[in-house]
Amino acid sequence: MSSTLSAETSERSAPVRGLSPKALAWRRLRRDRVAVVAGSVVALFLLAGIGAPLIAALYGKDPYTVYADRYPGLLDDYGFPTGANGGISGAFWLGVEPNVGRDVFTQLLYGIRTSLLIAAAVVIIVTVVGSLIGVAAGYFGGRIDYAISRVIDVTMAFPSTLFFIAMTPVVMSFLVSDEENTPTWVRVATLIVALSMFGWTRVARLLRGQVLSLREREFVHAAKVYGASPWRIITKELLPNLWTPILVFMTLDLPALVTTEAALSFLGVGIIEPTPDWGRMIKRGAEVYLNDITYTVIPGISMLVFVVAFNLFGDSLRDALDPRSDR
Repeated sequence: MSSTLSAETSERSAPVRGLSPKALAWRRLRRDRVAVVAGSVVALFLLAGIGAPLIAALYGKDPYTVYADRYPGLLDDYGFPTGANGGISGAFWLGVEPNVGRDVFTQLLYGIRTSLLIAAAVVIIVTVVGSLIGVAAGYFGGRIDYAISRVIDVTMAFPSTLFFIAMTPVVMSFLVSDEENTPTWVRVATLIVALSMFGWTRVARLLRGQVLSLREREFVHAAKVYGASPWRIITKELLPNLWTPILVFMTLDLPALVTTEAALSFLGVGIIEPTPDWGRMIKRGAEVYLNDITYTVIPGISMLVFVVAFNLFGDSLRDALDPRSDR
């Protein structure tokens, strides 16, 4: 036992000279059991969402077909699944949707694609926009910093949820007439724009503080002495030192956006029928939970597991990228 402990201690205390910061971060990350488990769960969800069409083809069902018309007796006279636990069986792995008879398993798979598509697009937009604005405010300072900081303060103080609820239908009415059904791509684009309008402030404020500290470092002063342009200093000197907070921000913001998108769909201003979406499924399940709680529990637990796993992985990634961490 003592020899095993001494071996583990010697391995942990082994010299790490010659390893790059990326190698050191990867070394700490793969030794973190929480990171490995959470990363595996996140990867499983991502693969399920990306491979949803293939999985559905192998499974033999899709999220749009009303299977109650093909399988007599699938629903009772009140529109609820006749089988136990929401109609879970060998034919329908996670049951069927009440009153409609659509397959829950394929709806869950395609719902991952919808939520991740919107969340990933918003994360990319807010990260790019927020990084540019935050770096500019921190580097140039003065009036530019003052103006940008006041815009950030006002934007962060704005009731964003109320804005989403009130303005999303207005924006859609400008794009599509009242006589036409709103296409799914219009709703997706509207959600992405609405969420991006307020999401950039967090990363902008974070990077502004980082740049305020970095711009006083010796390597920045040396670049100025050599006549480097502000653009070169920002791209060559500052940004390489900002990848860690940017990456951590993205990993922590994406699951938050997944829940926000689901909340908007639950409130009726996001994705609607028949497009598969976790928020829409939870909303539908809340209407029938007294008779079939399974349809509420399945998407609810799936979202909970995904968000918790992504948050844990983001925390572990932050610790692994921190050179002062001993993990």
